[in-house]
Amino acid sequence: MIRAYRPSDLDAIYDICVRTAASGGDARGRHSSDRLLGDVWAVPYVIREPEHAHVLDDGTGAAVGYILGTADTPAFVEWYRSEWLPATVDRFAADDPRDTGLLAVHRDPDRMLRPEFAPYPAHLHIDLLPEWQGRGMGRGLMAAFLDGLRAAGVTGVHLGMAAENHGAYAFYRRLGFEDLEISDPGARFVARDTSPLA
Repeated sequence: MIRAYRPSDLDAIYDICVRTAASGGDARGRHSSDRLLGDVWAVPYVIREPEHAHVLDDGTGAAVGYILGTADTPAFVEWYRSEWLPATVDRFAADDPRDTGLLAVHRDPDRMLRPEFAPYPAHLHIDLLPEWQGRGMGRGLMAAFLDGLRAAGVTGVHLGMAAENHGAYAFYRRLGFEDLEISDPGARFVARDTSPLA
């Protein structure tokens, strides 16, 4: 079932993030801590905007997937820079080469600001554990997220993914996302309005 995020889901958010961070595959062991990916790609959203976070519950209360994001990317970037970066500065091993690339992304929240995103001020991240994919649950999570954005008066949403994540790209296209023409060799970006899914 799809339900609202609860603070007790936080460890599951970290776990789902790392287990799906390698273009949908398992990224455990790639960094000095398996929690670092969550500190960049998932947890700041549930800390700042829990009202826009929904989880897929396996029926026992355990989260096995999530959708989370922000309704206002520029405001989120400002918060990330002024509050999240100082709060997490000690979590990364600056001298560990496994963390170099992720730390560079973490320290550059302005990467989330591009002129092409202006008509789509919200952005999101969605991840489901592999055994829960392909069951229509991702569509349900997206519907819940879009409903929340519409209720907040937000008219457009965007997201990015690794260029090689073809399965995710096909999923977003089925849900009405259109390509954004942005020059970035490692990533692909899509966007849509917040109207209900067809």
